[in-house]
Amino acid sequence: MGFLNRLFGNTPEEENKMTKLNIGIILGSTRQGRVSPQVGEWVKGIADKRGDANYEIVDIADFNLPFLGTTDGTEPGIAAWNQKLASLDGFVFVVQEYNHSITGALKNALDFAREAWNDKAAGIVSYGSTGGARAAEHLRGILGELKVADVRTHPTLSLFTDFENGSVFKPAELHLTNVTAMLDEVVKWSGALKTIRD
Repeated sequence: MGFLNRLFGNTPEEENKMTKLNIGIILGSTRQGRVSPQVGEWVKGIADKRGDANYEIVDIADFNLPFLGTTDGTEPGIAAWNQKLASLDGFVFVVQEYNHSITGALKNALDFAREAWNDKAAGIVSYGSTGGARAAEHLRGILGELKVADVRTHPTLSLFTDFENGSVFKPAELHLTNVTAMLDEVVKWSGALKTIRD
């Protein structure tokens, strides 16, 4: 392997990165003043210390997806969204509860892909007045239809105790255990499902 690394110019670090799973932390809100970037960065900070996969923030707002069915589907963001999802082996969804469900933006983004979701694993980190539990349950049903295996462990964050003034994310220490357990499951399941796709 060392000879091949020298031949093709890959360092051991680059080679290690190429063999690791790629896990996307998907921000499920696009509204102004959203707190999902804070939650996503917190999850990524925990995940990056593990060294067991390549983790990245995937912000659906960056893709400027139109409403499904309202255009001819040639917008570059649609192809870029599908390419990004196809490059990932698993997902962690950061989900906020809007009217007892997920955001319209997240549902739209989910619907804009099909095969790129299939046979992969996902974890869910949710927040809201009841920890975002109802949004997470709705998301689980959608993921099942997209052939995404969602893991059991589910960190739930309260707008009342984990956010200062509803806008500054200050998670309780107890959530670290749940996030770690959730990531353990996502990595194991993502690795197992990758063997189906390969």
